[in-house]
Amino acid sequence: MGAKIARAVFLVMAMMFFAVLALDIAVPTLVLCIMALSTWLVSLDLPVAHKHGGEAA
Repeated sequence: MGAKIARAVFLVMAMMFFAVLALDIAVPTLVLCIMALSTWLVSLDLPVAHKHGGEAA
C-alpha cells in the first residue's frame, strides 16, 4: 500500500512542477505583451485636443 501512496505523491508533485513551469513561461510572456502594447498605444499619434497657453477655458 505504501508504494501506491508514494506513486500518487510523485504523480501529484510532477503535475505541480510542470504546471508551475508553464506559468513560469506564460506570466512573463503576458507581461512583455502588455508592455509592448502599452508602448505601441503611447507612440500612436492620436488627435487629441491640446490647450494652448493663454487661451481662455
